[in-house]
Amino acid sequence: MSKLACIFPGQGAQVVGMGKDLAEKFPEAKKLFAEIDEIAGRSLSQLCFEGPDTELKRTVNTQPTILAVSMVAWRCYEMQGGPTPAYVAGHSLGEFSALYAASAFDLESAVKLVNKRAQLMEACPKGAMSAVIGMSADKLEGIAKEVSATLGEPKVVIIANFNTKEQLVISGDPDAVAEAGIRAKAGGAKVIPLPVGGAFHSPLMKAAADEFESLVKTIAISDAAFPVVQNVDAKPESNGELLQEKLSRQMPSSVRWCETIEFMLSQGVDTFVEIGPGKALSGMVKKIDRQATVYNISDAQTLQETLTALKQTASV
Repeated sequence: MSKLACIFPGQGAQVVGMGKDLAEKFPEAKKLFAEIDEIAGRSLSQLCFEGPDTELKRTVNTQPTILAVSMVAWRCYEMQGGPTPAYVAGHSLGEFSALYAASAFDLESAVKLVNKRAQLMEACPKGAMSAVIGMSADKLEGIAKEVSATLGEPKVVIIANFNTKEQLVISGDPDAVAEAGIRAKAGGAKVIPLPVGGAFHSPLMKAAADEFESLVKTIAISDAAFPVVQNVDAKPESNGELLQEKLSRQMPSSVRWCETIEFMLSQGVDTFVEIGPGKALSGMVKKIDRQATVYNISDAQTLQETLTALKQTASV
C-alpha cells in the first residue's frame, strides 16, 4: 500500500503572482487570504499577486507571503477532497505551513510566528550563504570545521541545509563562507553564493533564535493530526509539547531535509505532493529517490491535475 506525504516550500520559492489564480478560482482561497491579511495587519495578498519583485524578495515579506500561499493551497487541497497524508514536512520556513496543515496551531499563530521570524531574520547580523554541489556532507563538514578553527570565533561556517546527498548549503560569517567555498571548489565542488544577507540556520542567529524561542513558548501548540517530520532531527512528531520544543530550536539549527525525505521513504512513502509556490522541493525529492512520484500544487490547474492523478492511483 503506497503512502502519501505533503511537503511545503521555504524561502526562495516566491514569485510575483503566486496564489492569485487560487484566489480567483476558489472562494475559500479568497476568504483565507483576507483573513491572513487582517491578522498580518497588511496586504500580504497584494504583495503575492502584484509584488513588486524587489519587495517580495525581502525576508520580512518573503516568509509571510510564502506561508500565506502555502496555507491557501493546502486549504484548497483539503476542500477539494485531497487525501490525508501519512506525514507532512516543510523546508525551513515551510515547517510552519506543515504544522498548520497538521492542525498543530491555528491561522493566527502561524501568521504571527512567521511575521516575527521574518523580522528577526532580516535584522540579523551580516552573514553569507553558498550552495555547494557535488561534494559529500562528510567532506564539506570537515572543511567547515577546519575553516572555523583557523579563523576562530565569531568567524564560523557550518552546513545549514542538507538538501540532498550532494546539494548542500553552507552558512556563517562572510569571510568563513568565502574561505570554505574556495576550499570546496579546490575539492571539485561547484559553489554558488546565494543572494541573502544573513547567516540563516547557523550559530550567528543565536540572539534572534533566543528571542524567537521566547515567542514560540507563548503559542498554544496542539497534538498534530498526523506526524510532522521536523527539520532539527528529521524525526516524526505528533505530541504538541515536543513539536513546540523542536520548533523553538529550528532557527539556528541545520535543515536536515535529505534525512527527512529518506525517513519518509523508509516508512513506505512513495508519493510526495509539494504544496505552495515553486518546485524546488520536488526537484530535491527526485534527486534523493528517482523512483518517487512527485506532484506540485501552486494554482488551480496543478491542483486539479494532482487530485485527478491521486484518485487514479488510489483506484488502481
